[in-house]
Amino acid sequence: MPEIVQRTMVRAPLSEVFDMSLDLDVERVAGKRYKVRAVEGAGRTTGRIALDEKVQWRLRILGFPLTHTSHIVELDHPTRFVDEMESGAFERFRHEHTFETEGPKMTIMTDRMSWRSPYGVLGRLADVLFVRRTLRQLLADRNSEIVRRFS
Repeated sequence: MPEIVQRTMVRAPLSEVFDMSLDLDVERVAGKRYKVRAVEGAGRTTGRIALDEKVQWRLRILGFPLTHTSHIVELDHPTRFVDEMESGAFERFRHEHTFETEGPKMTIMTDRMSWRSPYGVLGRLADVLFVRRTLRQLLADRNSEIVRRFS
């Protein structure tokens, strides 16, 4: 399965960064490039998501509308949480978020995304052509928004 690992330094205490990472409003603001929005009536839509809660996202990638339902399957405050796709464009999608203290008021966020695209060889070709790049951009936009909120 393809994987992306990205580390981001945030000048803020560990628990505050962790809590900000669970805030759905961060995703909404950071996802403007792809018109990301939480769907009303399909789980949580605002505020901080919690263990076993779900959120359904709508977004546009390459002009195509997509729906992705995420489920928080693990949460160990303030060091780690995992969301997995319950339904959406992938056969499988997992995003692990970990947080470590790096000195006073400095946190390292590590994101580890892994996925399996459908359609066999065509899906693997899509991974190379645009899926990996799009997921990296979504992640970079989100993490930049978190850093911005603490600056």
